[in-house]
Amino acid sequence: MSSVTDFLLNRASEPRLEAPGPDASTLDRAFACASRAPDHGLLRPWRYLVIEGEGLNALGDLLAAGYTDMRGKTDEAKLEIIRGKAKRAPMVIVGIASPKEHQKIPEIEQILSAGAGMSFLGLALEDAGFGVMWRTGELVYNPVVLEGLGLEEGESIIGLLYTGSVSSAKPAVPRPELAEFVARWPA
Repeated sequence: MSSVTDFLLNRASEPRLEAPGPDASTLDRAFACASRAPDHGLLRPWRYLVIEGEGLNALGDLLAAGYTDMRGKTDEAKLEIIRGKAKRAPMVIVGIASPKEHQKIPEIEQILSAGAGMSFLGLALEDAGFGVMWRTGELVYNPVVLEGLGLEEGESIIGLLYTGSVSSAKPAVPRPELAEFVARWPA
């Protein structure tokens, strides 16, 4: 039996994903894990959109519309590449930070909570045997995309979590030495 630490030390983002994606009971369990993220004040400052099937085509069209909004007139070949980004996996889960107005809990804490929930979601899906890849990029911040996905004022996308079955594992990524990012204070 492996430990949580062993699991974390061996996890990796997987960009090569194919069907099948997670089923409903696996998703429910993964979202239950996401809901265990640290959440000062129990504000639940997050929500998720699950996109699969024909929804991926709609997401691709929305990304293309956002790209056109940012770049102006664009050739159709480039727009097809943009549309294809939505189909990198059989399922895309949109993580949304949805901060609540609160006198004692700043927005940054709530956004960090949403990010932790997204991380827990990805870890739970990996533990269930699926690959995940957390992606962002300029299009997830575009107003056309935000509006098309139904985000409300004050909400933001924290990432697109692509998930499915790993078609071929990527090579191991070198990790930094601990001394590069850990220090003792005071020195």
